[in-house]
Amino acid sequence: MSIIEVQDLWKRFKSRQGTVEALRGVSLTVEPGEIFGVLGPNGAGKTTTLRILATLLPPEQGQARVAGYDLLREPGKVRASLGYVGQIGGADSMATGRENLLLQARLYGMSRQAAHTRTAALLDQLEMVSFADRFVRTYSGGQRRRLDLALALVHHPPLLFLDEPSLGLDPQSRARLWEEVRALRASGTTLLLTTHYLEEADTLCDRLTIIDEGHMVAEGTPNQLKQQIVGDVLTLRLAQPETARTEALERLHTCSWVREIQEPQGSLQIYVSHGEEALVQILHVLEAAQIGVSSVALARPSLDDVFLRQTGRSLRDEPRRVDLLPVSQKGRKD
Repeated sequence: MSIIEVQDLWKRFKSRQGTVEALRGVSLTVEPGEIFGVLGPNGAGKTTTLRILATLLPPEQGQARVAGYDLLREPGKVRASLGYVGQIGGADSMATGRENLLLQARLYGMSRQAAHTRTAALLDQLEMVSFADRFVRTYSGGQRRRLDLALALVHHPPLLFLDEPSLGLDPQSRARLWEEVRALRASGTTLLLTTHYLEEADTLCDRLTIIDEGHMVAEGTPNQLKQQIVGDVLTLRLAQPETARTEALERLHTCSWVREIQEPQGSLQIYVSHGEEALVQILHVLEAAQIGVSSVALARPSLDDVFLRQTGRSLRDEPRRVDLLPVSQKGRKD
């Protein structure tokens, strides 16, 4: 049975420009023991999805089961079954890391002895012993993120939500966080994470959904999504683009290994099945026709290519920003 089952989630907010549909019919499933990613640009609806599934926001419509519990009818059981790491974190900066963990454990109903045992285990597991007794306000970004992760794991949740877990981290801290995420998956924890980093989604996620403007545009493993793009991409620039382009296109369209040709900004983008082999053959065809090539590049499809194909724009494009208010809570800014 899936550990998360989501059907047709909708969420609307008020903005100064009118009502914004932050989620528009999101449906997904997450299987036990996998890392599932929600990938998309800022403002796409990633955090809204996570907050609804963590019972922090009510959906306008739709259904969901999290860890076997109905999201709307059993919110307490849902919360008890998951750990949540938000973008900002919830640690008390005026207390030490150890004190934060002990308090969290006690809030989850552990005895004093059990809280100390669990805190010591987490400090060792996440290699935090060396800074555990310093005030959190002195922590680096990577140390704070490890503490946030430890706080979410205090009660042994089978499911962990990570909202933009590596946001603002330096490359070394990000790599270390990725190691911790993989270790959690190896220990049996299911992880649902949001990200707008292409590399993070490609490296960490067993499966992912790409979301844009509140609705899902693609879902699958990273390799499955990239296979939607018609092969490798050869980008050629002709030495005499004005006079040779028409003849070059005619000759290339007759080649059996060419699957698609596009013509962006004065170059030729040629989609082929096997880039290295096709490159040699294409250069031979053009050379035989005395068509000169000034530059050539071979690229593999990326998740950004998938997003571009589905939406017509790059995943790195930033959407316009709006100030949102929940429709059902008009006086309160979200």
